[in-house]
Amino acid sequence: MSREQKIAETFVELADTLVADFDVIDFLQQMTVRCCDLLAVADTTILLAYPGPSLYSPAPCDPSPALSKVMDLAMREGPALDAYRTATAVTPGNLARAPATWNDFTTQAVEAGYTYASAVPLRLRRQTLGSLLLLRTTDSPLPLADLALAQAFADAATIGLVHARALDHADSVNEQLHTALHSRIVIEQAKGMLAALRTTSLDNAFTTMCRHARHHHLRLTTVAHHIIDTGDLPRPLSPPCSPAGDAPAE
Repeated sequence: MSREQKIAETFVELADTLVADFDVIDFLQQMTVRCCDLLAVADTTILLAYPGPSLYSPAPCDPSPALSKVMDLAMREGPALDAYRTATAVTPGNLARAPATWNDFTTQAVEAGYTYASAVPLRLRRQTLGSLLLLRTTDSPLPLADLALAQAFADAATIGLVHARALDHADSVNEQLHTALHSRIVIEQAKGMLAALRTTSLDNAFTTMCRHARHHHLRLTTVAHHIIDTGDLPRPLSPPCSPAGDAPAE
């Protein structure tokens, strides 16, 4: 599949939120996977706003060792928080010349091997839901074309999240995101359990969970709860038996 086809497919995925079983966790996870695949970045993560000025990371990703070292600080200072608070992109983000207000974030990011850090807001008109943090390890900033594409993905994701709220007036996006924080904990527990049971890495365990959920049209949280309860992936339902004498369905 060409890059252009992947970009088009990503926009379709980000628009596909008007469904009864919309899952914020799966939605955000898929967005981070697409960004890492399509943008010239080493790592990326989504930070969302709790009610109030703070950010948190809801995505149940298994961050790289480098990313895991900066995520906590990125919620408190740095480009992701600035992009959220100002509702504008923060670039080019050369960490060698970062603002003094980023001091702790910059120190940790440089120690982790990053050289450039940019961020774009998840915004729709006057509403900002969070930001998308983009990290590089090269000696050049993120290309402007990639920054523009990142902002387009972030805008599309925000529209999708706002539309998801319209599907059910009883639930707000903030309530869904609060639930997502709890879901992340469950998914992390299941990932660790599956990795231990199958003697494999956390990356492989998480990939197995995601593939199983997509293949069998299950929520990732449903798969995670089943692993915690039973120690294994949920088995697909058996197809209905054909009437006697009928040929089996192809």
